[in-house]
Amino acid sequence: MIVKWSPVNFNAEFQEALKDSFFPLPMPSSKQNFRVDVSEDDKNIYIEADLAGIKKEDVSVEVNDGVLTITAERKSENEREERNFYRRERLYGAISRSFTLGEEVDADRIDAKFENGVLKVNVPKIEEKKKANKIEEKNMGKIIGIDLGTTNSCVAVMQGGEPVVITNSEGTRTTPSIVGFSKSGERLVGQPAKRQAITNPTKTIYSIKRFMGRQFSEVGNEVASIPYTVISEGGQAKVKIDGKAYSPQEISAIILQKMKETAESFLGEPVTEAVITVPAYFNDSQRQATKDAGKVAGLDVKRIINEPTAAALAYGLDKKVKDEKIAVFDLGGGTFDISILELGDGVFEVRSTDGDTHLGGDDFDQKLIDYLANEFKKSENIDLRKDPMALQRLKEAAEKAKIELSSKNETEVNLPFITATQEGPKHLVMSISRAKFEMLAEDLFNRMMKPCERALANAKMSVNDIHEVVLVGGSTRIPKVIQMVKEFFNREPNKSVNPDEVVAIGAAIQGGVLQGDVKDVLLLDVTPLSLGIETLGGVMTKLIDANTTVPTKKSETFSTAADNQTSVEIHVLQGERPMAVDNKTLGRFVLDGIPNAPRGVPQVEVSFDIDANGILSVSAKDKATGKEQKIRIEASGKLSDQEIEKMKRDAEINAAADKERREETDLRNNADGLIFSTEKQIKELGDKIQIDDKSKLENELSKLKELKEKGSKPELQTGIESLSKIWAEISTKLYQSNATAQQGEEPSTTEQASTDSSGKVNADYEVVDEKKTEKK
Repeated sequence: MIVKWSPVNFNAEFQEALKDSFFPLPMPSSKQNFRVDVSEDDKNIYIEADLAGIKKEDVSVEVNDGVLTITAERKSENEREERNFYRRERLYGAISRSFTLGEEVDADRIDAKFENGVLKVNVPKIEEKKKANKIEEKNMGKIIGIDLGTTNSCVAVMQGGEPVVITNSEGTRTTPSIVGFSKSGERLVGQPAKRQAITNPTKTIYSIKRFMGRQFSEVGNEVASIPYTVISEGGQAKVKIDGKAYSPQEISAIILQKMKETAESFLGEPVTEAVITVPAYFNDSQRQATKDAGKVAGLDVKRIINEPTAAALAYGLDKKVKDEKIAVFDLGGGTFDISILELGDGVFEVRSTDGDTHLGGDDFDQKLIDYLANEFKKSENIDLRKDPMALQRLKEAAEKAKIELSSKNETEVNLPFITATQEGPKHLVMSISRAKFEMLAEDLFNRMMKPCERALANAKMSVNDIHEVVLVGGSTRIPKVIQMVKEFFNREPNKSVNPDEVVAIGAAIQGGVLQGDVKDVLLLDVTPLSLGIETLGGVMTKLIDANTTVPTKKSETFSTAADNQTSVEIHVLQGERPMAVDNKTLGRFVLDGIPNAPRGVPQVEVSFDIDANGILSVSAKDKATGKEQKIRIEASGKLSDQEIEKMKRDAEINAAADKERREETDLRNNADGLIFSTEKQIKELGDKIQIDDKSKLENELSKLKELKEKGSKPELQTGIESLSKIWAEISTKLYQSNATAQQGEEPSTTEQASTDSSGKVNADYEVVDEKKTEKK
């Protein structure tokens, strides 16, 4: 018999019933046994439970981690909604039975049906061929580490306890992130694709990483500077080749397939699992798009990790020092990240991260491309950027010039036959000095420093606290970058790691950690932006702050804003601004079915859960009914890199205005709470309030209602103070008149004063309790 029986939360009399090949389910209300029979043949195991008197909605079958659990619950009709668990004196409740399924069953194809009081569960066995495949798969392969870069990609793996960067079929350790479609329809990847780019510019795709998880409306700048065609399909940016639209995930998957094949050739065995890196500032949708690309490439992406964090793993793996604080300065082909980490005793803890997802080597290239094109247009009156083939030649020449200027003070760009007119062929010959290049890219250099300042501030550190600055990414070879990093951190940057390979090495180490090959290493990463929900007055209430260690789960309890409110809308936001309208909407969902109750009484627990990949799930649960609604933020890629940067800049530039708006919103919320409480107290106290006092009170109440809708901030403050003062006077009178009869007991109006002074925000949601837990 394959099925093993194990009880869950049973008393002794139930334990005794498990000795036979079936077990009874005694429901105390009727004193009858419910039998469960088990039989099997070559293909299936059959479980049949007699659950007469139980309704279909009160029977559940769940499979988790190889354990099948049947739960049957009996309820009385008038208690059906109370969901009381079994208590001996009540004679109603739930009983569960668990089955530990063996290796020989196919848990994914279990089928359960409930008809006429009988539950039938069919558990298929795995065919011998599939069983052999499953065993082979279980023993299969290593987890490889892939740096999926904007310009170049790299793959590494743990071998003999050490990370090894794998050489590709062209004999190089990095592969250009370029995909080409030849005239014959053949797909070319890496160097072969790069070699034919000049003669086939419209069918050669590069920098596809900049389009990952983004909408077409967000990529205008990128589209304007590339020779291939990008279209909008369902709002998403896609590449059009020979009449077919390819998503960025599909193009990236072709590059990942190349990495996979490179690893398989080196290891001599199939590879199905990988750790893939992304820029630290990638949002949810961009991370999800990267995972999807891995799936398309035939890879089970075990973890998405941030590039600077991967670099820190590679740098610090063999470091035995304690409490070393490092800054990882990662300037790649398309993105810039800065992360502050603490290393020691095998723990790699990210303290903060910041960056710019539109700053990298491509942008430096574009400065040179524009300069060369503009100078050529001045002399020849021809814009080379309008000719795809000429633009591709300019791009390659600009990239080559940039690289040469890292070791030379001057270089020459020589592009014969760049174009032709009626007068004959035209040539581009131009010298560029390092000083000229630095002047052209001055704005890009300056943009690197603001994220560094924010990262240190968020980590609550100064430059003097940093022990090492590790440079990552090919663009950190630019002399001006090295100089600016040295001047900012007051120390020579560490160049001991290979900037092109270190991220892939770190990914491979993380793969080794997940596989158990690397011991005593703990990686604690963070989420780059704050997450929260909208509350009354358009305020963003944060549940998870920026730079919170992930994975993490945080919950907060809110209440309703109106009497008998039966539903609430959960508006999920991402960003750093205090007002909801200034942040990015990740999603919306509605929790309904809340029982009628006065405002402030229902309790709705909202939970945010970020997994180790940085991907967010949100749930809302009514504590009274247990009703729950969930949403997984899959399509949050509508948040572009410009929007992320805009959030940060706007938060700094508009800090004063934001504070003013938040204070005014809080004031209006306080006025709303005071109005509600005042009306309630007038109704409850009735004739206890003297007629003159009640008239005065109602007059001030009417004024405050008008001010709440259209009064200025000072007027609103005055109205709140005026009404509160009158309440204080009336409260004193009531207290004095009842002092003898109710000595030592506070009147209800005192409660009003307490409520008002608490500053509690009555909103679509009102915070009534807070519970926070973190997973590490």
